[in-house]
Amino acid sequence: MKTCSLFLPLSLLLSCPSIAADLYVPMTPEAKPIEANGWTFTVAPYFWMAGLSGDLAQFGAPTVSIDRSFSDILDDLDFGAMAIGEARYGRVSLIGDVMYTRISSGRGTPRGVAAHSADISSETFTGLFGAGYSVVDRADMRLDIVGGIRVWSVDTEISLDGGVLDGASFSDGATWVDGMAGIRGHYSIDPKVYLAGWGLIGGGAADVDWDVAGVLGYRLNDSLSALLGYRALGVDYSNDRGFVFDVVQQGPIIGLSMHF
Repeated sequence: MKTCSLFLPLSLLLSCPSIAADLYVPMTPEAKPIEANGWTFTVAPYFWMAGLSGDLAQFGAPTVSIDRSFSDILDDLDFGAMAIGEARYGRVSLIGDVMYTRISSGRGTPRGVAAHSADISSETFTGLFGAGYSVVDRADMRLDIVGGIRVWSVDTEISLDGGVLDGASFSDGATWVDGMAGIRGHYSIDPKVYLAGWGLIGGGAADVDWDVAGVLGYRLNDSLSALLGYRALGVDYSNDRGFVFDVVQQGPIIGLSMHF
């Protein structure tokens, strides 16, 4: 089934010497020194505009599909909270990226003829926790190899309308963990303009789990940057109870990154 979700990042990126210290993206936030022992830290809340499409099912009930863009689901998002953080020591970094959303949608399409439409409620938490190592660490460019785990916790409720299952309601949930690996980096075009992004893929409990993004950033001043980019995140999970969460979230990254 496909459901939809809304996000839009508002603060982000990474630290690096010289020009590279001005580059910021959600998976590579700027790290500002707050101690004299070599560690630098960043905590950055963000919001991401994304539609979510895919398949949902539970307890053997009909699979329900939704495919809606961000413009379709402004009214569906009940609550959303996102934040990212990084701690860095030299070439080594510790990374965290968490998202929570609660969505209600009345636009589901059941497969088959058992029902005519479906109302869907979904609560989703996902958190990436990992570490990285810079294999390239220059004033104008940084490239990190990263690895870690992504934790998912999903609860869904599907209510069917019409057909032989009119009025039937199904609720189920699942929590699982996937291993992730990939790269992230940034490149300074000039002291004000930069490119940044990441690509991660993995699996474990899910058949596949992936996350890619690209960002163009412009430094407005020492404490503020403007961002424009795109992020896509997908997961294909199912279990032997009939619970299915096979979805893709994707949409534009636009916003401001504030540095203190």
